[in-house]
Amino acid sequence: MSVHVQTSRMTTTKIRQMAAEGEKISMLTSYDFTLASLVDEAGVDMILVGDSASNIVCGNSYTLPITVDEMIFLTKGVVRAAQRALVVIDMPFGSYQVSEEEAVRNAVKMMKESGADAVKLEGGEEILPAIRHIIQAGVPVCGHLGLTPQSVNQLGGYGLRAKGEAEAEKLMHDAELLAQAGCFAIVLEKIPAALAGEVTKMLAKYNCPTIGIGAGNLTSGQVLVLHDMLGLNQGFKPKFLRHFASLAESVKNAVSTYVAAVKDSSFPNAEESY
Repeated sequence: MSVHVQTSRMTTTKIRQMAAEGEKISMLTSYDFTLASLVDEAGVDMILVGDSASNIVCGNSYTLPITVDEMIFLTKGVVRAAQRALVVIDMPFGSYQVSEEEAVRNAVKMMKESGADAVKLEGGEEILPAIRHIIQAGVPVCGHLGLTPQSVNQLGGYGLRAKGEAEAEKLMHDAELLAQAGCFAIVLEKIPAALAGEVTKMLAKYNCPTIGIGAGNLTSGQVLVLHDMLGLNQGFKPKFLRHFASLAESVKNAVSTYVAAVKDSSFPNAEESY
């Protein structure tokens, strides 16, 4: 099956237009220039420099420790790589929860210093004032509802969210508030597929697409962590994750072969020497 790849630079307007026309939106995380270059060239619509870098890049057990400056540093390389994809930077824990003023200050700093096209924030009505002020400052915002990893200590883990009627109703309410505030898209993480479909249908009138991760196939698009879908992160195997490659074994085999070649002096050979 042939895939049409947009060659011009993606914008939030184009993302909304894709959803309005029924074209699915593809999104992946990236944290460095080299991999982001390959992801961009392969035709992904949006690249998320996620605070999952706290796990993937820094080796932390959760996302909370990563800082604004660390996120900016990683995003700079991704922005240099992205010739067509829209680059979204996660605002890390603590950068927008204290006050609307601090949220705007951090959002503007992250946009100016990283070169990203938009920011992403986790949460609903409780952070609505911050989202409104950030958007009013001219910064595009992507929302994030359902499982919100920055709130893992409050949520009590990484389980499926909005299973019950009350939480599902709150999620629907929050999604509409975010769309009304002007979010150009909303990530829906680890919620029932039927609920994600309802949210997506409801938000169509606001031209606000949904991006699912563990939220079924009725969303406007999908996002995965690049290292997970490439099979590099061997210890993470949730139900929603599909391995589109199995690179962990390939990398280990290549390194083992290199080590052996160094040990037996077969590398470098005469042709590889000056």
